[in-house]
Amino acid sequence: MSGAYRSTMVIDMFPVVVVHGGAGHIPEDRSEKSMSGVCSATRAGYAVLCGGGSSMDAVVEVVSQLENSPFFNAGCGSVLNVRGEVEMDAMVMDGKTLGSGAVSAVRNIANPIQLARLVMDKTSHACLTAEGAKKFALSEGVPEVPHESLVTEYSRMRWTKNLAPGSNPVEYQMGKMGTVGAVAVDAEGNMACATSTGGMLNKMEGRVGDTACVGSGGYADNLMGAVSTTGHGEAIMKVTLARLVLFHMEQGQSVEAASDLALAYMGSRVGGMGGVVTVDPQGHWAARFSSRQMVWAAAQKDTLHYGLYTGEHFTQSLGAPL
Repeated sequence: MSGAYRSTMVIDMFPVVVVHGGAGHIPEDRSEKSMSGVCSATRAGYAVLCGGGSSMDAVVEVVSQLENSPFFNAGCGSVLNVRGEVEMDAMVMDGKTLGSGAVSAVRNIANPIQLARLVMDKTSHACLTAEGAKKFALSEGVPEVPHESLVTEYSRMRWTKNLAPGSNPVEYQMGKMGTVGAVAVDAEGNMACATSTGGMLNKMEGRVGDTACVGSGGYADNLMGAVSTTGHGEAIMKVTLARLVLFHMEQGQSVEAASDLALAYMGSRVGGMGGVVTVDPQGHWAARFSSRQMVWAAAQKDTLHYGLYTGEHFTQSLGAPL
């Protein structure tokens, strides 16, 4: 096979974007809205790519849209900490340069993922937290939003239930919804990931999970692939889940096999459940999870792919109406 033909085959796989809306169990009365939101955000990310935008532009657009929806644990749908407050984490990573940016425990910010990108683009640091992140946001003209604008009745109800003695926020969290994220490859073959979360239900004030940590909440490297994770943050951090997926890909495993091996290890080693969206440098992608459900979607070659349960995979022309 000639090099020119191989190059054409790879280019045919680009661009691609793969999105998750969190691993766990989505209540029936919210699953339709969650699926619709992920599919809509995926379409928007793919439109950015088809318009010549970069993979970073695409994943930030996707995650911003999910942060703006009350049906996900990010942005205005974030869960509450033990004090009934919203503290959010987010990260981005650029596979071409290995540049990354993250924010942790931020408050009063509508789109933490956009602030994470500013950390990558405008500072020499990889992560800013809490008050320092707030000051940086103000210096960059990012507006503060009222705390109540980030609190939904649903989040308040779940917070109240988990104040009861004997409640298990980790189990309850996995029983509902989780982090959001996306990976993409653009027309130039450059990769990026983005992940955003409100964190763990009824967490301690100041708790930071996997999302803001490079290698845990996400990782992107043009030489290997890109991953965004979701699930129990402490378990994900113990196995550095995103980087573990890419380790298996370095060893020659496919995107599906590498994702499954990493999730299985997290389950057997530390008892953690979760999910990942993964893409490789050739544009092959996977959405895999060990939880009961994970709402996901992907767009490639003018086709929308989506699903919720294990083994579920629907397709639709991107020219079809929502």
